[in-house]
Amino acid sequence: MCISTGAADFSGTIVHCGRREHPEHGLIHVLGYQNTAVNLAQGPNAMVLHLPAAGRLTERHFLSAGRTGDVLQRMVDAVGSAAVRDDGIAWMGAEAEAVQVFEHDVYTVLLADDPAAVPAALGRVPAHRRPRLEPELLRFYAEYFPGHTFVVCCFDNADAQRAKPLLLWYPPLDPDRLTVPALDCHTGGAPDLDADVPVDHWVLFSSDQAPDGWGVPVEYPASMRHRLRTFLPGAVMGRRYGDGTALPNGDFSIGHRDLLDGDLDHVERVRPGPR
Repeated sequence: MCISTGAADFSGTIVHCGRREHPEHGLIHVLGYQNTAVNLAQGPNAMVLHLPAAGRLTERHFLSAGRTGDVLQRMVDAVGSAAVRDDGIAWMGAEAEAVQVFEHDVYTVLLADDPAAVPAALGRVPAHRRPRLEPELLRFYAEYFPGHTFVVCCFDNADAQRAKPLLLWYPPLDPDRLTVPALDCHTGGAPDLDADVPVDHWVLFSSDQAPDGWGVPVEYPASMRHRLRTFLPGAVMGRRYGDGTALPNGDFSIGHRDLLDGDLDHVERVRPGPR
């Protein structure tokens, strides 16, 4: 249910993209990403995400879940039985350091604007988490996702079992298009864009411009830190897709106007194409 640098089994994926006017950062998108990972490679592994971010991201764009490790699960619980499982999704064609390396939760994260710059930075990753990156995969990202930010989350077997949700914010390339990364390939090579792949995702969206009564409210613990709360939605809409059902390989995306209208039938499975 994502791109990995080696063999792995990912299940129970929850993805959220929220659009909000933040009091400090202005109009941003907030990504939440969580799954259960089992590393099947003979060494370290990594999960790779591509973000449609405008401008360079840094470590400060990553949010600590703190003690609220169930923040995305709370969104799923809120949607609950109100969410409609749907397999008939729409389809459409599709000067700082070059790479920042830092620790976040159980991951060593490499953050780059140019995937070709990532291999030279791998030596800064602790050996027990240092994955092998296939040139084919890096060429794929360079060709199909120009202008994106690449997040490589390096982990080992012990790490994967303890991971909290990955939460980060960014100024979006397109404020009115909410997209969550969902391309799938676990071989270490480039994903097959013509393949149908099994999907097991809760896909959640939110907007602070939604009208009263929109979506379902999310309950957060009273102990949640105020800083984290300013990035999270008061209400969400979403659906579960798949439970093993195959869909065309791609990301999930919806236009902001369709989201405000509450029309989840307009969630699309989008495939990238060379620019």
